[in-house]
Amino acid sequence: MMSSNTASSSAAVAGSADSAAPRRNSKKPKYSRFTQQELPACKPILTPRWVISAFLLVSVVFIPIGVVSLFASRDVVEIVDRYDSDCIPDNTTDKVNYIQTPGDKSCNRNITVPKRMKQPIYVYYQLDNFYQNHRRYVKSRSDAQLRDNSSASDTSSCKPEDSYNGKIIVPCGLIAWSLFNDTYSFSRNSSQLNVNKKDISWKSDREHKFGSDVYPLNFQANGTVIGGASLNSSIPLSEQEDLIVWMRTAALPTFRKLYGKIEVDLEPNDVISVTLQNNYNTYSFNGKKKLVLSTTSWLGGKNDFLGIAYLTVGGLCFFLALVFTLVYLVKPRRLGDPSYLSWNRNPGGR
Repeated sequence: MMSSNTASSSAAVAGSADSAAPRRNSKKPKYSRFTQQELPACKPILTPRWVISAFLLVSVVFIPIGVVSLFASRDVVEIVDRYDSDCIPDNTTDKVNYIQTPGDKSCNRNITVPKRMKQPIYVYYQLDNFYQNHRRYVKSRSDAQLRDNSSASDTSSCKPEDSYNGKIIVPCGLIAWSLFNDTYSFSRNSSQLNVNKKDISWKSDREHKFGSDVYPLNFQANGTVIGGASLNSSIPLSEQEDLIVWMRTAALPTFRKLYGKIEVDLEPNDVISVTLQNNYNTYSFNGKKKLVLSTTSWLGGKNDFLGIAYLTVGGLCFFLALVFTLVYLVKPRRLGDPSYLSWNRNPGGR
């Protein structure tokens, strides 16, 4: 009797162990409110009052910002003078041949100041229809060479401007080779206006991207094909700020680059005499060259887009809030009304 009871107990234990084994080996995740997505959550209901209030809040915030931004932009005094066509002699029929022929290409321009311009007055050159973002153009440079003198021979990415007569070019590549080479000098009442060309580039570029021990070598040495400005071989690249500014390529075909700063105030109706050297070839690709004098505001240079964008969005939100308010007042409806469900509006349809 005892042995049979013992046997049945052993079988029961074995059976329970066998039934528990699948539970221990099961890959079913442990229950939690997180895995079952039962945690409390915010589920806002977009009632008409909330929607109208949100649109009104956006309009109340955006419209003042747009007005302030637009006034800040309008306070900027900007003078733009296009000179590429006027600085070609009248009897010239082939502009490309004229610009590629060596010689003096000085040109005198007069600019009248419309409003008082407070220092510093930034001098830019603007190029139109110049695609610095072209893939081959952007890749034609050697950052290692620009940064470290020991990498001067690293010109593998600079073709076709990588060497001259078997000698490496520093800086190499199409970007450096096409360096802008028009020059400007300014005077007012026969008094020279100095243009400060120091710190016109990014500090990070001067300190980290262009080496203080890297000097120009064989740059624009080809006497038959000159792409742009020449560089002083006794000045390191970290101090050649015209080059540093030019090497930061533009994303759009119309762009401005900083030439220098005039650090005196200009009064209304002042006549600024500009003597420029029209050297850069934009005629072969129908480009345009412009000289720009501009002040700045707390928001930067002259740009109406930001203010107009804020006013547009704010005005649109105010208009929508007004429309929703009229609809809500003229034809209100009960929130969660089941009569608007499709199967209640058309019971016979499926």
